[in-house]
Amino acid sequence: MGLQFTPMTTPEPSLYNALGGESSLRALVDRFYDIMDTAPEAAHIRTFHAKNLKQSREKLYLFLSGWVGGPPLYAERYGHPRLRQRHFFFSIGPQERDEWLWCMNKALDESPIAPDLVQSLKVRFSTFADFMRNQEE
Repeated sequence: MGLQFTPMTTPEPSLYNALGGESSLRALVDRFYDIMDTAPEAAHIRTFHAKNLKQSREKLYLFLSGWVGGPPLYAERYGHPRLRQRHFFFSIGPQERDEWLWCMNKALDESPIAPDLVQSLKVRFSTFADFMRNQEE
């Protein structure tokens, strides 16, 4: 029995690369926080953040970089994200989840990201946002 040839396959590009890397991910995060900062639909969730959103923007970018398959910047700087633990002192129920998700979905809709990728991200962010809840319906 001889050796079988198995062609090399190129791994699928990471979601990070499909999104356009650092600049595109930063633009998405910036748009997300711009929406949160100004939209009446996000007024409640906005109160959970500091007046200046600079640190929130940076931390979300660092986290999302690793979450979408890019460099694990958040983990390198702060260790394991432990997101539920870090957000435990906030009361996160359906309203908070929905406002956060509304901002992210709007930012995604306004982005130059391919529509099929936007849909995929919306599903992932919806699951993620629901996971963060620590209050019942």
